[in-house]
Amino acid sequence: MLRPHLLSVLGMLLWLLPGLTAAAQIRVAVASNFTTTLQRLGAQFEAQTGHRDQLLISSASTGKHFAQISNGAAFDIFLAADAEHPELLEDRGFGVRGSRFAYAEGRLVLWVPQADAQSDPRDYLNAGRFRRLAIANPRLAPYGLAARQVLESWRLWEVLQDKLVSGENVAQTLQFVATGNAEAGFVALAQLRGAHLAPGGARWLIPPELHAPISQHALLLRPGPAAEAFMDYLRGDAAAGILRAAGYRVPERS
Repeated sequence: MLRPHLLSVLGMLLWLLPGLTAAAQIRVAVASNFTTTLQRLGAQFEAQTGHRDQLLISSASTGKHFAQISNGAAFDIFLAADAEHPELLEDRGFGVRGSRFAYAEGRLVLWVPQADAQSDPRDYLNAGRFRRLAIANPRLAPYGLAARQVLESWRLWEVLQDKLVSGENVAQTLQFVATGNAEAGFVALAQLRGAHLAPGGARWLIPPELHAPISQHALLLRPGPAAEAFMDYLRGDAAAGILRAAGYRVPERS
């Protein structure tokens, strides 16, 4: 029979075990457009660096993650789809000052699975021969804000209000179109390259001058060897190759 003091020690070790396990993991709050790319980066990071730290990925809109982190959610890294929200968190003391950097610039696509790829996206929208156009919520998702800016530049934002359906994030927006609940949608180029979708239709790359740059910033929230190693990796050439293949522009590293 174990003595009382040994039982006490064993109980303490069992109580500490979850904390010890969690310490080997990197908790990442990531914008939904970047989820698939992050999974690929995580696999390469482990293979090239020897780190066995598992990425625990939480995917949501940038605005939703911002609210969660502001209310004390325990993440180690924030990979946003804009610059504004990581900057606000850094300024308010929720991240490691000086750790923020631009890791990618996203591209916006109008995806219409049943459209003629030879036509023009503005002409397609002007014709209005569709029931629903999906965009991510502009108040929460930077890709949704970019979509709104495109529609405003084409003077279609007010015209199409009755046809708009809003996803909480750009991943949900993609699902609206993929399942046929919307005939068209503004999504991220990286999503179309990373998803197993039927060929055909139109995938119009939106000229970047029609919307503000989708500059995606990373912020280290909690310092630690594993999280810091991943942030260093994300700045490097190996990660840049995966980012470009996924459809992102890689900012120049200072």
